[in-house]
Amino acid sequence: MSDNTKLVAEKRTDFGKGAARKIRRAGNIPAVMYGHGTDPVHISLPGHDTMMALKQANALLTIVVDGKEQLALAKDVQRDAIKPVIDHVDLVVVRKGEKVTVDVAVHLEGEAAPETVVTLDHNTLQVEALATNIPENVVVSVEGLEAGTQILAGAIELPEGATLVTDEDALVVNVTQAISAEALEAELAEAEAEAGIEREESDEEAAEGESAEGESAEGGEAKAEGDEA
Repeated sequence: MSDNTKLVAEKRTDFGKGAARKIRRAGNIPAVMYGHGTDPVHISLPGHDTMMALKQANALLTIVVDGKEQLALAKDVQRDAIKPVIDHVDLVVVRKGEKVTVDVAVHLEGEAAPETVVTLDHNTLQVEALATNIPENVVVSVEGLEAGTQILAGAIELPEGATLVTDEDALVVNVTQAISAEALEAELAEAEAEAGIEREESDEEAAEGESAEGESAEGGEAKAEGDEA
């Protein structure tokens, strides 16, 4: 990440839920910015521009307050549980040349070997990187990997300038053999039997049972006629 988004903020002196609701009704987002031993600064951010900027994880922001610029990262973003809006943002002050620890998404690419299942055990990796050069993601190729392959955090190549913080032995990608539909059905039936669950007969199974009974009855009648003869 090299570019950063500039957001012009306004200082706010009114606090509390009522003041926050008033800010949101005006189309803005209440926020607080702190770090590097400075006093917290309570601000109001432009709603639309802030939401667009924060669509990207670990977005580096330039916050302009009273004409002065300050680099910051979003440490905590509180979102509404129902509506697609941001309720509040915590910003941490950073400086050029400073390294920060962040969680970076793991992105898989490629196709593993046929009849395998690829499981992503860690969706993110914690890395240390320059605040002005945080990678957008970490790419891991699973192309052609066979069942039984495991990729640990320490084996993943990180973008230039990033250092792994996550435990090197942490399992990130696990490739296993795909289970067939028949085997899955057998395992489910076994588990239900152990739990004492009686499975209801499906319409298809009932129809097959009736058909088998009909064929058996016809065979019995034919045999009886032959005996009589």
